[in-house]
Amino acid sequence: MSRPERLFSLLAALRRLPAPSTAAQLAAQTGVSPRSIYRDIDSLRAGGARIDGERGFGYTLVEDGALPPQTFSRIELEALILGLSEVRHMGDPALSGAAQSVLDKVAATLPSLGQQHLLHAVSQVHHFGQRYARLPDMDLIRTCCWREEALNIEYVDRNGAASRRTIWPLAIVYLEQMLVVLARCCLRDDFRMFRAERIASATPTGDTFRPRRAALLRDYRARM
Repeated sequence: MSRPERLFSLLAALRRLPAPSTAAQLAAQTGVSPRSIYRDIDSLRAGGARIDGERGFGYTLVEDGALPPQTFSRIELEALILGLSEVRHMGDPALSGAAQSVLDKVAATLPSLGQQHLLHAVSQVHHFGQRYARLPDMDLIRTCCWREEALNIEYVDRNGAASRRTIWPLAIVYLEQMLVVLARCCLRDDFRMFRAERIASATPTGDTFRPRRAALLRDYRARM
C-alpha cells in the first residue's frame, strides 16, 4: 500500500470508528503497526486535518482538511443512501467497502442536521442474498480496465464449452440480472460481452493496450 493510500485508509478509519480511536484499533483497521499510525497521524495533522488526542488515550477526527464542507438537500441525501446501499448489495467486496467509505466521508463533512437526515433516511434497500451470482475477481478486472492491461481468461459459454481468450477489458456493465465485462476479444478481433459468472479465471498478461480504451469505447457506443 502506498503512503497516500495508507493516509486515506487512516482517515476512513477515523471517520468510521467510535471516537476516541486508539492506535491499536486504527492499526487493526488499516493493516499497519501502531508505530506507523503515530507517524501517519502526525502527517495528517501537518496536512491540515484537525485530530484531537494523543498516544495512550486515542484520537478523534475533529475537522477533515481533505474534504470541503458539503451541502445536500434532503432528497439528495436520500438518493445518495439509496444508490450506495444498492452498491453494497452487489456482491463485490471492494465496491461494497468503497460505498461505505464514500458514505463515511460524506457524513464527516455534513452539518449536524444533514447527519441526522443521513442517519434516519426514509429510503432503504434490502436484498435476500447478493444481487449477482458467483463473481470472479472483479477487483482485478476493474484494475486492468483502469490500467488498460490485457487479461487472459478462461471462459465457459452457455453450452458449457470452455475456451481461453486474451481480452482488452473496457468496462464492467451492471445489468438487471447479470454482470458483464465489455471487452475487445483478441481471438475474434471484435467487441464481446463476457458474463462475469462464466469467467472461470482471469490473469493479467502485463501487456498494455494504452491509450486505446477511450477510443474503443467511443467506437462501441457509435456501433450501438
